[in-house]
Amino acid sequence: MLAVGKPRNAALALATTEYEERAARYWPLERVEVREEPAKSATSDLVRLREGERLEARIPPGAVIVCCDPGGKRLDSAAFSAWLQGQRESGRDVAFVIGGAYGLSPALLKRATVRLELAPWTLPHELARLVLAEQLYRAGTIVRREPYHK
Repeated sequence: MLAVGKPRNAALALATTEYEERAARYWPLERVEVREEPAKSATSDLVRLREGERLEARIPPGAVIVCCDPGGKRLDSAAFSAWLQGQRESGRDVAFVIGGAYGLSPALLKRATVRLELAPWTLPHELARLVLAEQLYRAGTIVRREPYHK
């Protein structure tokens, strides 16, 4: 999981870490955080470009790139878990990418194998990371038929 910045809100950071640790019981999970681009004297396009370059540099070679993006594909939890399990059974690494406050760069979105919508609403990037971590955990419990997903 690649993300721009670290959660600033202590409660969100704690919840995100909790779900990332839970998800890591089911899936190989590496957390990569890249530095946020200061936006004080930069345009939103420049911020997306620079953050996108940092994210792209950290994507493992050959990985399936999943960009979390409001215009992406909608999957319910069961379909997401089935898709993720299929990637794992095929031996593919999956790199989930969450942009910063201005979203992801056009170049990174173009490279994406899949664009995934996490919610029908626009989410702050810190909250998007928590939602993704929880869904990765939920997907693991679905695959193993554990009672978390009802």
